Amino acid sequence: MPSHDYESKHALKNAIHTGYLSLDIEFDGIEDSQKDIRIQEVDRTPAEIIAYQLGWMNLVMGWDRDEKMGKTVIMPAQSYKWNQLGGLYQSFYHTYALYSLNDLRSLFKETEQQWQDWIDSLNEEELFTQGVRLWTGTNPRWAMVKWIHINSVAPFKTFRSKIRKWKKLQLS
Repeated sequence: MPSHDYESKHALKNAIHTGYLSLDIEFDGIEDSQKDIRIQEVDRTPAEIIAYQLGWMNLVMGWDRDEKMGKTVIMPAQSYKWNQLGGLYQSFYHTYALYSLNDLRSLFKETEQQWQDWIDSLNEEELFTQGVRLWTGTNPRWAMVKWIHINSVAPFKTFRSKIRKWKKLQLS
């Protein structure tokens, strides 16, 4: 049974792309010199928002790639446990710290396309049936589509609100 009301792979892909476009356009008007400005009311800088997305999207695709190659899937990542996500986020920010905002946005665009291509490579059973991939765990409500949703559509919406708030407070 599809979760998050996605009736098909196409509906999922459309929600992801729409969310990506809505988030990406919010970075228009932010200068590269402003990408690392932290304000009290928003928990991430503009650069950190994109780095977070790049980190998670690449991790999730990596879990699937590793399982398909017969490797042991390490979740969430090598040297990190689920109760150490703060450290994992810091590693994302560090990985992308030296990129300009334009380069981050280009990487985000490329990664969203890779995410879409990855979803294209999956069949409906892989997407919507729990347990087809071991890395998705044993919770019957956590088919792969849920992992995809919570690492793209959901944070794209959350981050769109955050970057809008950041711009309102920082650029006005």
